[in-house]
Amino acid sequence: MSFREETEEGRNDLRRPFLHTGSWYRMGSRQSSMLESSQVIRDSSISVLACVLIVALGPIQFGFTCGYSSPTQAAITRDLGLTVSESLMIAAIPNIIGWLSISFAKDTSFLYMGRLLEGFGVGIISYTVPVYIAEIAPQNMRGALGSVNQLSVTIGIMLAYLLGLFVPWRILAVLGVLPCTLLIPGLFFIPESPRWLAKMGLTDDFETSLQVLRGFDTDITIEVNEIKRSVASSTKRSAIRFVDLKRRRYYFPLMVGIGLLVLQQLGGINGVLFYSSTIFESAGVSSSNVATFGVGAVQVVATAVATWLVDKSGRRLLLMISSIGMTISLVIVAVAFYLKEFVSPDSDMYNILSMVSVVGVVTMVIACSLGMGPIPWLIMSEILPVNIKGLAGSIATLANWFVSWLVTMTANVLLAWSSGGTFTLYALVCGFTVAFVSLWVPETKGKTLEEIQALFR
Repeated sequence: MSFREETEEGRNDLRRPFLHTGSWYRMGSRQSSMLESSQVIRDSSISVLACVLIVALGPIQFGFTCGYSSPTQAAITRDLGLTVSESLMIAAIPNIIGWLSISFAKDTSFLYMGRLLEGFGVGIISYTVPVYIAEIAPQNMRGALGSVNQLSVTIGIMLAYLLGLFVPWRILAVLGVLPCTLLIPGLFFIPESPRWLAKMGLTDDFETSLQVLRGFDTDITIEVNEIKRSVASSTKRSAIRFVDLKRRRYYFPLMVGIGLLVLQQLGGINGVLFYSSTIFESAGVSSSNVATFGVGAVQVVATAVATWLVDKSGRRLLLMISSIGMTISLVIVAVAFYLKEFVSPDSDMYNILSMVSVVGVVTMVIACSLGMGPIPWLIMSEILPVNIKGLAGSIATLANWFVSWLVTMTANVLLAWSSGGTFTLYALVCGFTVAFVSLWVPETKGKTLEEIQALFR
C-alpha cells in the first residue's frame, strides 16, 4: 500500500521519535500542510542526507572525546599535579557526556567520572549511528553515507586538536558539550529506522518512515516487500540460542564484524592519535601540538576521500589498500626509530630520521582513514542479520572498545619501552589484516541489506 493511499484513509495523530513509536510523522488531518513542507525533502537523497547530518553530531562528539587527551595531557598533569601513571590511566579509560565533570575537576576523581560517562555515551553512539545510517540509506548511497560516521569522528578529533591550541583544557571540556546539545533536539525531527519499525511489527509506521526517507513521489513497493520478507524470515528464528551461533549465517558475519573492529584497534591508530604529541616530541618535533592538528586535518581530508570512493571502488579494495599502506608506513616508522638509537642527536641524519618518522606516522593515518577507519563500522552495520543485530552488534562494539582501551593503556608504556618495537608490533597486526580481508571479508557494494545477509546462508 502506498503512502498516499494510507493518508487518504485518515490518520489523525502525529508521533515523534522517543515519544511513541519513533515514526517522524503519520499523515492525517495535517496532510496538506505536511505535503507543502515536504518540498525540501522531496528528493530522497536530501531527506536521507538531512537525517545523516543530524545523527553525525554524535560521532563529532565521539571524535572530540578521542582527541581531547592529546592537546591537554600536559596541562592537566601540570595543573592537577598528576603523576605519569595517573595521567595514563585517565587517558586510557574510553571515552561522552562528562565534560562538565572534567571542566570543574578538582582532583583525579572528577576526571575518572567524566571519562567514564563519556565512554558510556561513546560506546552507544559508535554502534547506533552506523547501524541507523545503514538502515535508512538507499543501497547506492549506503557506503558514502555510512562513511560520514567516521568522517564526523575525524572532524571531532581535528576540532579538539585545533581548539586545544588556543583555549585552556577546562574551557575545551565545556566546548565538548556542544555537539550533544545540538544532537538531542535534532533527534525529534528525524524518522525512526524503517527496518527497526518493521522488526517491531509497526507496519504502518515502517512504511511511513520509508516513504519520508525516499521522497513522497517515490514508489517504495519493492523495497517494502524486501524488508517484509527479510523480517518475516528472521522472525521465525527470533529466539536465538547459543547453539544457533554455530550456523554459518550467524557465526560468519559475527566473525567478520568482530575481526575487522578488533584489527582496526590493534593496528594502533588510537594509540597514535591519543599520544600523537608524545610521538612527535620523541621524533624531535618542537611544535608537537601544531603537528598533531596537522595530522587531524589530514585525517579529515583522507576520510572525505574514502567517503567519495567507497561506493565506486568497493569496500574490499579500500580495506586492502588501507591495510597495506598502514603496514608499509609502520615499518618505515619503526626502522626510523631503530636507526635513531645509533645516531647522534646533533647530527643531520638524526633530523632526517625524525622527519621520516613523522612522515611515516602521517602516511599511516592517511592509509587508515582511506579504509580501516570508516569501513569496519560500515561493514559491521551491513552484514549482521536483523534478528541478532542488537546482540551481535553490542558484542562487536564491546570487543572494539575493549581492545581500544587495551591499546590506549599500553601505548605510552610501549613507547617508553621502545618506539621502534611499538610500531613493529602494530605493523605485524596490519600485515595480518591484509590476509584477513583477502580471505574472509565479502564485498557489499551495490547490494541491499537483505541481499548481503543472503550471502551467508
